[in-house]
Amino acid sequence: MSSTNRSKSRNFHIADYYKTPENAIEEFWNEFTVNKDINKYIYNKNIKILEPCAGGLIGKDGMSYVNVLNKFGYKNISTIDIRQDSLATIKGDYLKMDCKNKYDLIITNPPFAIALDVIKKALNDVKNDGYVIMLLRLNFLEGKARREFWKHNMAKYIYVHSKRMSFTNDGKTDSIAYAHYVWEKGKNPDMAMIKVI
Repeated sequence: MSSTNRSKSRNFHIADYYKTPENAIEEFWNEFTVNKDINKYIYNKNIKILEPCAGGLIGKDGMSYVNVLNKFGYKNISTIDIRQDSLATIKGDYLKMDCKNKYDLIITNPPFAIALDVIKKALNDVKNDGYVIMLLRLNFLEGKARREFWKHNMAKYIYVHSKRMSFTNDGKTDSIAYAHYVWEKGKNPDMAMIKVI
């Protein structure tokens, strides 16, 4: 499916659902956790994790990030999704929620149209030195509105996926390149470190 068609289908029907490929998440997590510069607490399997756009349709499939993190031994994961047919524990709009408890890690694939808002809120909801990790289009780096954001909130790492991802059951990919962007709260580097995986 072309990026143009997929974008239009999402705008036309808000309930359209695209599952994040778990193999891409695993590939990222393996690369991220061998990074010698990350905070060592990330290896603690009891850290508090939030997946605020969890997806996972009832009776169809699991929540991609939860599934992968469970494989790596992480179990303390809170899940939110706006869809009522999601497997998420909390059904609602993350952007309207008061997350009183600070998390060690917030990780998701946010809807592109509200990605900047989700990132800003996640950076508020994660504890100091905690991580915010978002799967985003590579072209998220572009744009006047985001340029201001980048001046004060540069990602620490950007893991660019060299293989095109498929978000559909037919295995077809589109023309969009994706990356896992990693912010460490309290850090605002002048430049992000980029790794192609």
